[in-house]
Amino acid sequence: MTVHPSLQPTIDAWTHSIEAIHELVKPLAESDWNRATECPGWSVRDVVSHVIGVENEMLGEPRPIHSLPRDLYHVTDEFSRYIEVQVDVRRCHTALEMTSELDLTIIRRCRQLRNEHRGPQTPIRWPLGTANEQSLERTLIRRTFDVWTHEQDLRRALGVPGNLDSPAAAISRDFLLDALPKVVAKDAGAPPGAAVVFDVHGPLEFLRTVRVNEQGRGKIDSSVSLGPTVTLALDWETYARLACGRVRPEAAADRIKVEGDPALARAILREFAITP
Repeated sequence: MTVHPSLQPTIDAWTHSIEAIHELVKPLAESDWNRATECPGWSVRDVVSHVIGVENEMLGEPRPIHSLPRDLYHVTDEFSRYIEVQVDVRRCHTALEMTSELDLTIIRRCRQLRNEHRGPQTPIRWPLGTANEQSLERTLIRRTFDVWTHEQDLRRALGVPGNLDSPAAAISRDFLLDALPKVVAKDAGAPPGAAVVFDVHGPLEFLRTVRVNEQGRGKIDSSVSLGPTVTLALDWETYARLACGRVRPEAAADRIKVEGDPALARAILREFAITP
């Protein structure tokens, strides 16, 4: 059996992004692995460790038996503790150890994905037990989004911009847009009848409107809204950084143009980050 055709584009996008990470870090000097990234508490080494650790779990590898230090300020809940184990266990690894493990992980995961014969709706349990069960298709989308987001973390930390319009970037855009109706209608509390326009320019350009119905539920579409309640215009990289919690709205204010109801705009930007 071959890979289901609906899964192949996502697998290709994941492959493109994780191989880009490998190319970014392979030539780094030992000191460069300690550069800080926009992920709170994480260095370049930590970001790569996270990518390796999650992909190893997708391969079915057992989790490390490891006790975390008590002074990690960015570890604040059960999910962050779960994620941090794969990171902290590699903090003593050298550059060569990191690149070698990343290389092996990519080879093994690519082989696994080439031989993937399950259907898109096959339930997958990861992480933290059955409460987080989701379809294989959704799992691959989430992995692509996560890898691309961390690729961009590394690029900003290392000063090597790129791939803001890659296949994984397009998948990440759609992943983030899926969460937008909830952000606007529920989290930010936009009133019934509100229309909020997001005008995004740059390598990935798009125009989306979230409309809130009489029941207070949001729905997103690509049609133009006349007289919207709020319009937010910003570049794609800033959109992604805000949505992934990499920058606070106040710090990116010079990159965001706001028109309409200022209080609602502030509430939307306050609730914009959807990642843990």
